[in-house]
Amino acid sequence: MAGATSSGQRRRTPTHPPETDIPAIRKTLAATAVAAAVLAGTAACGTAGNLTAAQKLDQSVDKLGQQKAISLELGLDTDAATLKKLDSGSAPGKEMPDQVAQLLAGARLSVSVQSKKPLKDSSDTDITGMAMKVSGPDGDLLEYRQVGDWAYLRAGVKALEKAAGSKLPDPSQLPPQATALKEILGGGWVKMPSDSLAKNTPGKEGPSGNPAADARKKKAIQGLRDLVTREVQLKDTGTKDGADHITATASFKTLLTGLVDELRPLAGDLPPGANLPSSQDLKGAPDKQVTADFAIKNGTLSEVSVDLAALADTAKADKLSLRLRVGEGTQATAPDQATQIDPGDLTGQLLGGLAPQPAL
Repeated sequence: MAGATSSGQRRRTPTHPPETDIPAIRKTLAATAVAAAVLAGTAACGTAGNLTAAQKLDQSVDKLGQQKAISLELGLDTDAATLKKLDSGSAPGKEMPDQVAQLLAGARLSVSVQSKKPLKDSSDTDITGMAMKVSGPDGDLLEYRQVGDWAYLRAGVKALEKAAGSKLPDPSQLPPQATALKEILGGGWVKMPSDSLAKNTPGKEGPSGNPAADARKKKAIQGLRDLVTREVQLKDTGTKDGADHITATASFKTLLTGLVDELRPLAGDLPPGANLPSSQDLKGAPDKQVTADFAIKNGTLSEVSVDLAALADTAKADKLSLRLRVGEGTQATAPDQATQIDPGDLTGQLLGGLAPQPAL
């Protein structure tokens, strides 16, 4: 990918943008997180006068790609009181509940991946282990591991109940045929062949893949790179706490609107529930500048922090940022004990619905 400088010269822009995936919990924060992720995920792209900063970021991301293992932790750097303060302008009855504010402030998504080859050269068949954990202020909500030919899953039932504000169904009260769901709600580890997940997940392709979908993804990635090349400004801000820092600044609304436009052709390939914001949703996006700070230690990208406080309209936020920490990663291991289940049965039981339970 190449971008033009103010003098019309061309320069190399970096490749291998890290990807992050942020679930929508609340529309306002979800839109913010998506735009922040794009700004963070295209670390190495820049525009006029940013050749040195772009090269430094390019090399830091390339160095990550040379590793055979990586770990990522994503979360908000804020507290529940700040989130409630920012939501103070909501219409009566639409305010953010205390429980949601506490969950958002304490939520963390951790992912680690290990491969036989350098990550930049790896395909699905090279991955030797993967682990993902979603945690909240009251403990782990969900944990997933993939080791060899097996996938493992565990639900943090007590933490999920606190986050939801209601009890999950008692396993003993479920129908006898709901064996897979009983195991999940029992809080123990379950396992299933890893290749069975694609076969039993709506919208997912099997091992053979989908050439048309791959082509759409490649086109979308190139579109995102072109978008960031046009819109993101990079600046080398020096050294702090032993790390080199580079900032990337862009218009939130322009970046978010362009992102969604590029991703719309992929809407049919997204998993159930992963809906893109509508044009109406985007009209209310703040037309302000958002800045990401990239920390580079020993030549490797170590942290990305996106300042979201500037997007606040109704109140001043003392501390509000989206933070991505990058580490070396450790090999995922299989749990000591896990009960084998049929993922097809589990999917059917989940789609069948659960009877509502009384609130806690």
